[in-house]
Amino acid sequence: MKNDFLYREGRADLDINGNVVLDDGMLHAMRKRTAYGRELQHTSWIGHEYKTLQGLHAAGADVPEPFASGDNAILMSYIGGDELAAPTLNTVELDPVEALQLYQRTLHNIELMLAHGRVHGDLSAFNILYWEGEITLIDFPQAISPGENRSAFLIFERDVTRVCEYFARQGIRSQPHQLAEKLWKGHHLRRSPQVDLRLLDAEDERDRQVWLNDVNEGKR
Repeated sequence: MKNDFLYREGRADLDINGNVVLDDGMLHAMRKRTAYGRELQHTSWIGHEYKTLQGLHAAGADVPEPFASGDNAILMSYIGGDELAAPTLNTVELDPVEALQLYQRTLHNIELMLAHGRVHGDLSAFNILYWEGEITLIDFPQAISPGENRSAFLIFERDVTRVCEYFARQGIRSQPHQLAEKLWKGHHLRRSPQVDLRLLDAEDERDRQVWLNDVNEGKR
């Protein structure tokens, strides 16, 4: 993935069993992005997706049910018919009544994910399946925690905007930026994670930006 560091911020690296990687050699390989390290990172992405699907499916979100995972794949429930897999929503034209129903259902899932500490990170009509009047959200390897990633709100706002753009083409008018703000604040989330300002280094540009974000957030 391009700019994968944006999604890895604030989350631990996982092994094939979904456990946090503590081995110094493995962590060093991942930091150096050696061939072995990239293999470990790929496994970690799959581990995160599997755990995310487990949590969201248990919470009642419209996601595939995960059954098992390996170092290169996840076994999950199939969406579709005997001869045709469910198409992605971006290929489907909806009538006005169904469009409104699915728009509301998608927002329900977005809010449910927030309530359970997840932002999809790449949500759009390309990552939503449609089958017999129902939707299924897919592709979660890049999912992030809204409270541990400094880019979380911007990523969340992008998700909401992309969803709204699709439904706008189906005749559903909305204000995605205001909607993202409302959902975010409705779950008492900050634009950036709260930190102990005494731990910041004034000589570090990234730490100075965290401090500025914290100050600006306090003014809102």
